Amino acid sequence: MKVSAVVPAFNEAGRIGIVVRALRASPSVTEVIVVDDGSADETALEAEKYGATVVRLSRNSGKAAALDAGVNRASENVLLFLDADLTGLAVEHVEQLVNAYANGDGEIVIGVFREGRKGTDFSQRVVPFLSGQRILSRRVWERARGMVCDMDFGIEVALTKLALKEGWRQRKVTLDGVSHVRKEEKYGLYAGLSDRLSMYWDILRSLVRKL
Repeated sequence: MKVSAVVPAFNEAGRIGIVVRALRASPSVTEVIVVDDGSADETALEAEKYGATVVRLSRNSGKAAALDAGVNRASENVLLFLDADLTGLAVEHVEQLVNAYANGDGEIVIGVFREGRKGTDFSQRVVPFLSGQRILSRRVWERARGMVCDMDFGIEVALTKLALKEGWRQRKVTLDGVSHVRKEEKYGLYAGLSDRLSMYWDILRSLVRKL
């Protein structure tokens, strides 16, 4: 199976390399597309250094818009979405997601963290549908894009709701040892908390919006 990987990234220099390296090591991933969503740091240069194709957005447009820009650049009909700030990611985790999708167990395969960090492990046990690690077909994305591309971090909720509405099967795969860097660690306590509250607002909007 041939897969295009799309990674939306905003100010992730110093972290993006872990994700790109794991994706580049996968025999299933034919291209790694990092969408630099208006970063003010060297995210784009770091991604290119590790072998990714970079799509640069002139301003920060939000996660859904960044994903859509990456999909527009992608060549394959199977799409793998990963967050840019993952820790502990290895090629084995990438292959887990690809193989689960190739087995035909679901139209959408969702990767959830286990044995990584207690906080992220707990949140993904409670709300696994918020995970940004997903593999799906271009057909599914095209069906969803008009409904979710203004939802920013609420995109995962919107995709899950649409899957329930359309009867698409969703399978969860555990990614042992994988986690991500918390916003408060990246940006500091107050800026990180503000960004987190903005994310929760997007999620809430997505939960209450009719599809």
